[in-house]
Amino acid sequence: MSQLPISFADIEAARDRIADAVLHTPCVAAPRLSALTGAEVFVKYENLQVTNAFKERGAANKLALLSDGERARGVVAMSAGNHAQAVARHAALLGISATIVMPATTPFSKVAATESWGAEIVLDGETVFDCEAVMRRLVDERGLVVVHPYDDPAVMAGQGTLALEMLDDAPDLDAIVVPVGGGGLISGVSVAAKAIKPSIEIHAVQSTLYPALSAALNGEKAECGGDTLAEGIAVKRPSAQAVEIVRALAEGVIAVDEDAIEAAIYAFLSVQKTMAEGAGAAGLAALMSNRDTFAGKRVGLILCGGNIDPRMLSAITVRALERQQRIVSFRVTVRDRPGILGRIATIVGETGANILEVSHQRMLLNVPATGATVDMTIETRDEAHAMKVRKALTANGMQVMRLDPMLSAESPV
Repeated sequence: MSQLPISFADIEAARDRIADAVLHTPCVAAPRLSALTGAEVFVKYENLQVTNAFKERGAANKLALLSDGERARGVVAMSAGNHAQAVARHAALLGISATIVMPATTPFSKVAATESWGAEIVLDGETVFDCEAVMRRLVDERGLVVVHPYDDPAVMAGQGTLALEMLDDAPDLDAIVVPVGGGGLISGVSVAAKAIKPSIEIHAVQSTLYPALSAALNGEKAECGGDTLAEGIAVKRPSAQAVEIVRALAEGVIAVDEDAIEAAIYAFLSVQKTMAEGAGAAGLAALMSNRDTFAGKRVGLILCGGNIDPRMLSAITVRALERQQRIVSFRVTVRDRPGILGRIATIVGETGANILEVSHQRMLLNVPATGATVDMTIETRDEAHAMKVRKALTANGMQVMRLDPMLSAESPV
């Protein structure tokens, strides 16, 4: 094997260098996720870092290695999220001026969070990849030093400190599952973990919409694009250095689709009581989608980030509750007479369900002249409870249709 871009010694040195700058986050057993996946799961909670993501490690190591002259020049980075905050925070701690180039479409909350660390924000371009040209221009104009989000050995070594902690805390791991975008994290994790325990398996996880890593490994052109919950790993071209490391040390690449990522985000929230962004949930999505691969193995999951938009988290939660019929919508057709709405509410209440929303229609042409429809959304304990509500309404002479949120259509129940 030819010499890899980083060594185990680089990662050990990085651990000492950044020990006072980042948190040694817990890596602990997750029995309920184990029951869900069939593996013995251990979770590394990088969402507990100050900026809620692992990116602090690589940024802190890179910045600590700068010479006095480089620090005086200032640094520049491109990012729409976690790397931006990591560079801004650790540059501020070291007294280094930081400029962060972010897409013009970046949500204001992310811009404000990055700006709060004292960084200068430049909004330009539609995507992070558009930002790279702007970043290079600033390097030429101002002489700034680039802190790349993943294609830098110092950044890779910093990210690798995460694996040292994992194997300190859970030395019997059989495998580590690593979300992959540009490849900085898996590069450091692979080198560190394989040096400590050569038998350990390293599994890369990518989004099906952004299969850049598997394409690079196969010498193919990646067909990437589309909106994804896992924007943190939505990279069209991984680091060539990372591809070299993955080819040498990893077991392979697992692709997870949007449904699997959504389910994993909700599982972290509902089962593990912690927040994971899409990229942070990708590892769990891989376990949930590939039970046979990991059955009975001691598997380390890297919850690499928890910066998820609250509105998105709310939507995912409601969608999950609808799938479980803990929130369910019915259309009830009845004879139009005084008190009917109150009667419906009484029947629902007697079953122990709770009405969240109701709409009473009698003036539409698709409603019988002597009738009315009531669309209502109710909260139940589970599917069986929803069925109990339906039966109670039907027993009182009402015609009931379920409004299926997944199909955007009516379905008889």
